Amino acid sequence: MIQHIAEQFPTVFAALNVGFLQTVKLFVVTLLGAIPFGLLISFGSMSKIKAISATVKTVVWIVRGSPLMIQLLIIYYFPGLVLHTPIWGSGEQGRFIAAAIAFIINYACYFSEIYRSGIQGVPIGQTEAGKVLGLSKSQIFFKVTLLQMIKRIMPPMANEIITLVKDTSLARIIALQEVIWAGQAFLKGSQGISGEIWPLFFTAVYYLAFSGLLTLLFGYIEKKLSYFR
Repeated sequence: MIQHIAEQFPTVFAALNVGFLQTVKLFVVTLLGAIPFGLLISFGSMSKIKAISATVKTVVWIVRGSPLMIQLLIIYYFPGLVLHTPIWGSGEQGRFIAAAIAFIINYACYFSEIYRSGIQGVPIGQTEAGKVLGLSKSQIFFKVTLLQMIKRIMPPMANEIITLVKDTSLARIIALQEVIWAGQAFLKGSQGISGEIWPLFFTAVYYLAFSGLLTLLFGYIEKKLSYFR
C-alpha cells in the first residue's frame, strides 16, 4: 500500500500544486476586489439618503442571506442560459472570472457590515474633536476614524478572510479546477490514476497550512495595532 502511494505521489503532488495555485489566485483576487468594494458598500448603507441606504441594505441582505454556491451558479450560467449572452467565454479563464466576481460581491457585502460596525463604533467625540480642530470630513475619516476602525475590525475581518480560504473550494461547482477538484479527480480517473481517495486527504494539508500562516500573520498585525489600547 505504502509503495503504491509512493509511486503515485509525484503525479498527485504536481496536480495538487497546480490546483492550489488556482486556489491562491482566487483568494488574492477576491481580497483585492472585496476589501475596497466592501468599504464603498458600507458608505452606501450609511448614506443619509434613504433611497440609497435602503437599496444597498437590501442587496447586502440578499447576498448575505443566500448561499455562495447559488450565487456562483447564477453568475456563471445566467448570462448564457437566460440572456443568451455568454459573457464569460469558455474554458478555465472564463470560469475563473465568473468565480472571482461572485466571490468579490459576496465577501464585499460581508466586509461592508464589518466596516459599518467598525466606523459606527468609533466614539462620536473623536469626530467632534476633529471638527473643533478644523479638519475636513475626509481628514477626520482618514486620520481619526480609519485608524481606530482598523483596530476594531481586525478580529472579525481575520475570521472572514480565513473562511474565504475554505470557501474557495466552492468554485468547483462551476468546474473551476482548484485544489479539491484536483484531489477529487483521482477518484474518477486522472493521469492514469482512478479510485484513489488518499489525495483528498492531502488537500486538507494545503488548507491547514494556508490558514495557519494567515492566523500567524493576523496575530502579528493585531500586536502591531495594540497601541490603540
